[in-house]
Amino acid sequence: MTTQRERGLAFQALHRRDGLFVLPNPWDAGSAKMLAGLGFEALATTSAGLAFALGRCDAEGEVSREEALANARAIVEATPLPVAADLENGYGDAPEDCVATIRLAASIGLVGGSIEDASGRPDAPIYPFELAVERVRAAVQAAHSLEFPFTLAARAENLLHGRDDLDDTIRRLVAFAEAGADVLYAPGLTTREQIDAVVRAVAPRPVNVLVGSPALQLSLSELAELGVKRVSLGSSLARVAYGAFFHAATELASGHLEATQEGMPFARLNALFRR
Repeated sequence: MTTQRERGLAFQALHRRDGLFVLPNPWDAGSAKMLAGLGFEALATTSAGLAFALGRCDAEGEVSREEALANARAIVEATPLPVAADLENGYGDAPEDCVATIRLAASIGLVGGSIEDASGRPDAPIYPFELAVERVRAAVQAAHSLEFPFTLAARAENLLHGRDDLDDTIRRLVAFAEAGADVLYAPGLTTREQIDAVVRAVAPRPVNVLVGSPALQLSLSELAELGVKRVSLGSSLARVAYGAFFHAATELASGHLEATQEGMPFARLNALFRR
């Protein structure tokens, strides 16, 4: 795939074919190249992975839209795969902010992205229902006005912000689907019953499920049986990498070298990144 249109069509096709596909989340060009080399068919950015790489907190407005898009561009340019981006709340409260973010995302080569209903404010973490739907509708219109397929995922964030209200989460996802969202996504689903309810509520629109948390004990095959179309990992792969680094560094600080010798061999890594 060499053109943005080809990548957009390929990404769209993944959501229309039978079965489930995995959408892993690199946090830089190197991790993107490794995932591409393993045969994954598409990639998605991770806001948390980027924030950690910059030494900042996630979901607190510490990473700007410009920084997120620069990171996404590096991932787009690293491989020929379709790339979608975690566009958070569109980097603004107004529907117009979502429109601007979708257009900027498209301008750097992305062929998909997500808009969430989390505001980033501790006192009011979730946008009111009507505003949340209006924001998604505006993002959809911007995405669908492009000259190539741009797959827009709409995220309902209740479960990540202490609002254990599945009914309201489903209400939002159904409204997002009716507003034209291509994919529906409620991070934080952990049970078979929750996932089944979401898949049934928005059918036939595809559903993304976040995996990688110990709280979700279902396998990929079980998720596929429930009708899940796409799974992403958010910050999981980045946390695995940082966990291994922290373990080795902790051991080193204690005077032990064994953990520092468990890394991938230099020659193997170098070969993965050779043009």
